Amino acid sequence: MPGLQVLQNKLGPAFSGYTGKTNRYGREKMRVDPDLHFIKYMKSAGGDTLKKCFQCATCSVMCPLSTDENPFPRKQMVFAQWGMKEQLIADPEVLLCHNCGDCTAYCPRGAKPGDVLGSIRAYMYTHYGWPNGLAKMVSEPKMLPMTIALPAIIITLMLFISQMGSHDAWIPTVQGLKDHGFGSFFGHWDFKWLSKNVAFIDAIMLPAVGLAVFSLFKGVSNMWSAMEKRCDINPSFRPSAKQFVTEFLVPSVKEIIAHNRFRECTENADRVRGHRPLMYAFIGLAIVTAYSAFKQDVLGAFIPSMHGPLSLIDPFKILANVSAIAMIVGVGILWGNRAAAEEKNGVTPTYFDWFLLYEIMAVGVTGISAELTRLIGIPPLAYAVYYLHLVSILMLFLYLPYTKFAHLVYRTFAMAFERYRNSSFVK
Repeated sequence: MPGLQVLQNKLGPAFSGYTGKTNRYGREKMRVDPDLHFIKYMKSAGGDTLKKCFQCATCSVMCPLSTDENPFPRKQMVFAQWGMKEQLIADPEVLLCHNCGDCTAYCPRGAKPGDVLGSIRAYMYTHYGWPNGLAKMVSEPKMLPMTIALPAIIITLMLFISQMGSHDAWIPTVQGLKDHGFGSFFGHWDFKWLSKNVAFIDAIMLPAVGLAVFSLFKGVSNMWSAMEKRCDINPSFRPSAKQFVTEFLVPSVKEIIAHNRFRECTENADRVRGHRPLMYAFIGLAIVTAYSAFKQDVLGAFIPSMHGPLSLIDPFKILANVSAIAMIVGVGILWGNRAAAEEKNGVTPTYFDWFLLYEIMAVGVTGISAELTRLIGIPPLAYAVYYLHLVSILMLFLYLPYTKFAHLVYRTFAMAFERYRNSSFVK
């Protein structure tokens, strides 16, 4: 196949199994060692159609990311069929793909390149995830009971510890729930500088956030090194931290917030309607969380009236409620789009895709439900729902580096790498 030979010549050192010998045509012989476990994983994660690809290049014609020099995703389909894991997990183009669905919709063989690329990204998050055991647990459907049980056990254990030696009833009265909200979920003590409830929530959530941040930092660092090696980048000088942030990272973040590349899609262009409210919802909830912590645990140490739930007419409370609704609406749109894609285009339903949708929906629904049951005045039900809310939030933080949520970080740095390799720092 002349076309495939041209593609192989362009790939050059990317195929790392050269033997040092030549064939009768004078071309260097190449040994390919496929990773069968990787191929098996791709098939289980939605890439079960990859063997149908016969390199017609329709996907590259349709993809806005493809160029003559870089036939995306045709090249990646070759790698996937040959089980060349090391090339794919270090390929920035895999992360730059926004899964718009154009390649899948127009593939004459039903190879569904978009699904194959999605399965590769799922493998990347598990491969780069740390600790690896936790990453593998989250990626396995059969481990779902343990995935849910782990944060539930942590919350239950901390709740049990918080009530040791306490003579107060755990479930408050209707008036107590009205006055303090969930501010006494983990109990009360007389230390004015930090409430007991916040101390226990910090003890639960901060280590989970710290683990997620460290895991993402470690994963992105390893991915960046692998991408440099794959692209044969060995610059004589590197950008300073300030240059990296201002010239490569910040423009990438701005592009993601603006959703510029989503607008180049045709089949799934309406995904912007789901992604944007979801993104703004998380930004809004982060602002509310920071404000609430400052109000209750900084100002509250000097002004006791600052403790307790926010008023419904408080601007930050309004922001919180709007953000929660936006979260549910955004996930609902993505949920509908995913279901429609599976029905209309035959997109393979995967555990990896649906896990995050269910998880974010659980955070939004339990959050709204906890507030409603508090306002109605049903303490036992309100506390039960709030417990589920804490479990769902802990799941979101604890498993962030290993779920589809991680693409926000990995894709951002892949975009930064794209700018970096085309800059004057790389010759």
